Amino acid sequence: MKHAMPAPEPHSLRPMQGRDPHERGRVATPLELLCDLTFVVAFSFAGNGLAHAIDNGHIGAGLAAFTLAMFAVLLAWMNFAWFSSAFDTDDWGARLATMVQMLGVLILAVGLVPMFASVEQGGVLDQRTMVLGYVVMRIALLTQWLRVAGHNPRYRREALIYAAAIFVLQLAWCALLLFRLDMRQFALAAVAIGSVEMIFPIVAERRQGTPWHPHHIAERYGLLAIIALGEVIAATAVALSAEANAHGWDRQAVMVGFAGVGLALGMWWIYFILPSAAILHARGIRKALGWNWVHFIIFPAIAAVGAGLHVAASSLGAGHGAEHAASPFVALAAVAIPLALYLFAIYALYAWMVERFDPYHVGLLVLTVVFLLLPFAMLRMGASMPTCLLALVVVPLVSIIGYERHGHRHIDESLARLHASDDHAD
Repeated sequence: MKHAMPAPEPHSLRPMQGRDPHERGRVATPLELLCDLTFVVAFSFAGNGLAHAIDNGHIGAGLAAFTLAMFAVLLAWMNFAWFSSAFDTDDWGARLATMVQMLGVLILAVGLVPMFASVEQGGVLDQRTMVLGYVVMRIALLTQWLRVAGHNPRYRREALIYAAAIFVLQLAWCALLLFRLDMRQFALAAVAIGSVEMIFPIVAERRQGTPWHPHHIAERYGLLAIIALGEVIAATAVALSAEANAHGWDRQAVMVGFAGVGLALGMWWIYFILPSAAILHARGIRKALGWNWVHFIIFPAIAAVGAGLHVAASSLGAGHGAEHAASPFVALAAVAIPLALYLFAIYALYAWMVERFDPYHVGLLVLTVVFLLLPFAMLRMGASMPTCLLALVVVPLVSIIGYERHGHRHIDESLARLHASDDHAD
């Protein structure tokens, strides 16, 4: 006997009572995934801006602009992700607010182009369009928090703290438009305002916290990591095209393809080794805030690897239509340095989450450093850029093999110890 499909529910306006933080089978919604597509655009604009700056010799300025861009984009995304995890109602009000959020992300992404250009020129920072996009996004989120405050007495205190903080901090960001600031001056102001942005959730979540879902939020971060890795794949295609156009579909082109896809697969593999959902479920907000902060390193590092592969593509195409190109050494460093930052951030995150430093990781980290330096030695001895890029694939492979052989048992022991300490505390 066939069962009738349940009829779709209407999306009429509903009170924001909060989701069940222990709801079984909670996964990312299609609306959340649709919204995340706009962040693909923002990652792409930021990565392209960094690659362009490196190609033109403005490495320091490009890194500063990239850091600012990724912080703004990620802060907006994280605000949206945590709010949706706790209070998503999927009514027409939430859908409309998400649409406004998406528009704000696109405006911010478009604003990254003049911002990068102004940083490279060394004059007054052009932040106008960026701030406009940020204001649009925060208006949507502010409206959502005010809905919670009006509908839900239980979480009214938390909602009002978030709403007030967002409003005041948004005024602070807008106030920067009144001054003609260069990148250094803006960076100092951004560090001050950004520090408050990252700290005020501690105040809001201190008493009872919002009903965010550990497994849902871990999945949301994992999906964004995959989105960021999409930039690595896209940059691999660009590098592969540059090598094929320069020298044809030869052995070197195959190396470039394997290098890019291998790096993406390796970084993906390593990210999902850490059982974030299980630890967040066991330890809650005590671990969640630090876990969230480390992702301000992890996500930009992934996007920067993609930018580095764009730089490598320009280097491979030098003399074959590439207008500007970095040296092979700079191009290789543009991939290797963010890769190293990503790996060390993952190891630091593991130590924070399981509350111990695993001595087994010392050997893995030493091997990681050795294989990070090896491609530079190969380049100095005359190896080609595709060969050196392929050698970088071994770097994440060290951690993967370490996990598959012994590390998985260490994680199981760490989880068992955390659960035992929680049972003892109860």
